[in-house]
Amino acid sequence: MAIIETSEATRQWIADFVAENLRTENLEQVLTRLDSAIIARVPELRDRDMRRDLSASTRAHAYEVLSGLTQDRFDYPVPEQAHAFARTVARRGHDVRLLLRVYHVGQEALLDYMTEIVGQGQLPRDIERDVLLRLFDRSTRWISTSVEALTDTYMQERESGLRAALNQRAEIVRALLDGGELDIELASARLGYRLAQRHLALVLWTDEDTTLTPPDGSDDIAGLLDRVAARCASALGNGSVLTVPSGAAALWAWIGLDDELPDSARAAWPVETAVRVAAGVPAAGVAGFRGGHREAIAARQVAERARPGLPAVVRYPDVEVAYLAGADETAMRALIDRELGALAAPDAQSARLRETLHAYLRARRSPDAAAKILGVHKNTVRYRIQRIEELLDHSIDRRGPRLEIALDCVAVYGV
Repeated sequence: MAIIETSEATRQWIADFVAENLRTENLEQVLTRLDSAIIARVPELRDRDMRRDLSASTRAHAYEVLSGLTQDRFDYPVPEQAHAFARTVARRGHDVRLLLRVYHVGQEALLDYMTEIVGQGQLPRDIERDVLLRLFDRSTRWISTSVEALTDTYMQERESGLRAALNQRAEIVRALLDGGELDIELASARLGYRLAQRHLALVLWTDEDTTLTPPDGSDDIAGLLDRVAARCASALGNGSVLTVPSGAAALWAWIGLDDELPDSARAAWPVETAVRVAAGVPAAGVAGFRGGHREAIAARQVAERARPGLPAVVRYPDVEVAYLAGADETAMRALIDRELGALAAPDAQSARLRETLHAYLRARRSPDAAAKILGVHKNTVRYRIQRIEELLDHSIDRRGPRLEIALDCVAVYGV
């Protein structure tokens, strides 16, 4: 490809363009636009973890491309986040053509954006021509370098013997979750996990900033999540576990159970720092396999929207009301304001009264039982309940169920 000669006026416009778009607010708008354009054309990326890995890759590429526009270099280093995205595409069992489509759609979206900006600049025709030629030249070099490197990464992931088995496992799990008709015995044999048993479905993930740096000091987030899932299987179940990577920093898992999960197991989760877990309701057979996973996904959605301080392990039964009520956030907030009134204030005293009322309702309106939960004297509970009814201006018995729903939501999402 011929070298594009660039005038000083063109260089200055590009330098100003880069400086403007590297500003945090502008960059976020550009990244959102690019990701949205890609997902609209490649619907397989609508999954939460695929979107997350795509977003990390887009962000890393954006820094490389923007910084390269002002320089006379022709190499574009492919960031690790892009390699992680290519590996996710391979692990999820998608064809390499999906990866290629992502990059060609991404290039189109980038050129559309840049052409729009250049058009708005009302530049002299010679400078506009030089700018567009340079942008096209650099984006073409970026795509060529990226596709070549990431195709290799994808193929290495797909061709390894371990990943081949993982791909087969992912395809079977996807068919199960989609409600496909499968021979359960044959599927169990290929998965190495018995489907005709009781399951506890889990979703494990790490915080955004640990995607490339595991919190335990190792160099493999996927391995860390696998180890945590295996330890949960040993501590809570019969030791059998099925895992499927859901992204560069997320894992789907099913643990085999011989009996009901005891209440004591709530405190026995062997989870490491920065690893988070969402759990469904234990249930048997393929229906339990599928339903528990759906519940674990829902619990994760609550965990990611919740106020700071939610436990590392979130069980669907504990957040089911908050999940259902939170589907319409505006309506949920209206419910909280209407039912709690003055109790919805953000001060410490109101928080203490809400905690007391929540414990009291969950203890079936027993001051003694609520006092044990809270670690206070039963007369303290009685006094607080009296004060709560004064603030609400009606008895608790009158609207107890609605109050408990509002308090369940506040416990998760805050006021």
